Amino acid sequence: MAGSAEPAAPPLPRGAEPQEPVTVLVEDLEVRYRPPSTDAEALGAMGPARRAAYRALGRWPRVEVRALDGVSLRAHAGESIGVLGANGSGKSTLLRSVAGLEPPTSGTVLARSQPVLLGVNAALVPALSGERNVILGCLAMGMTRSQARDALEGVVELSGIGQAIHRPMRTYSSGMASRLRFAISAAARPDILLIDEALGTGDAAFKERSEAVIAQMLAAAGTVFLVSHAAQTVEETCTRAIWLMRGRVVADGPAPEVAADYRRWSWAVSQDQPERAESVLTEARLRWRPDREARAPETARSPKEAG
Repeated sequence: MAGSAEPAAPPLPRGAEPQEPVTVLVEDLEVRYRPPSTDAEALGAMGPARRAAYRALGRWPRVEVRALDGVSLRAHAGESIGVLGANGSGKSTLLRSVAGLEPPTSGTVLARSQPVLLGVNAALVPALSGERNVILGCLAMGMTRSQARDALEGVVELSGIGQAIHRPMRTYSSGMASRLRFAISAAARPDILLIDEALGTGDAAFKERSEAVIAQMLAAAGTVFLVSHAAQTVEETCTRAIWLMRGRVVADGPAPEVAADYRRWSWAVSQDQPERAESVLTEARLRWRPDREARAPETARSPKEAG
């Protein structure tokens, strides 16, 4: 809001990097796409004959997009890592890469065990009831049918959707569906859980329940990645934060401090102060130099091999 005070700068970095075992290693990761584009510059770079042929066929030239550009990080047992960034910064692509769903163009992604990705766009079976989807989801994560049925009550309680569990999922709101996905993913107690914008879809009671589940996972030496646009969510939920911009790591450090830097940058952008935003960005890059030296997880495997 115009005229509001700029958030204060965070203190200097504190504390040493945790020495717990490495659970996820990402090194020099690049993910590039070549989607079709109607951009006039892309069309202008083509010769007249080729341009005419493309138009006649109803096709468009392809341009290269770098979704991730040289990302490196280590995740440790017991860490909850928030991933911050504006739309198009590469947050969801990073989670999909860690989960083994997005093949890297170059670089390395290794995990100690198979990560479980919870995303608000994850595939569902709309015609089936929530109950049936719980069973299918648990089976897909390697649980037996008996274990899946035993997990049903806890999934319903955590998601907070009540009797809606018996209705087809096509009748659910997006918030109900994402809360159910989180509860299904948590039922398997995965060693590495990846959450894409799901914890902001519920009320205060769901937030409290989901944070308790995450705390239990971390106490059992699990690792959680949480993608969010909201600095406050990351600050309240995570121990560490990574700030991405245009596919690159801007900052990697304690969640409160990195979230504060991101909040200051967002404020400057919202106030249409590009010079101030660039200054905050430069300060953050100098404050948080991502450590590019990494050691592979014990019994490290690619995410698909880990499954």
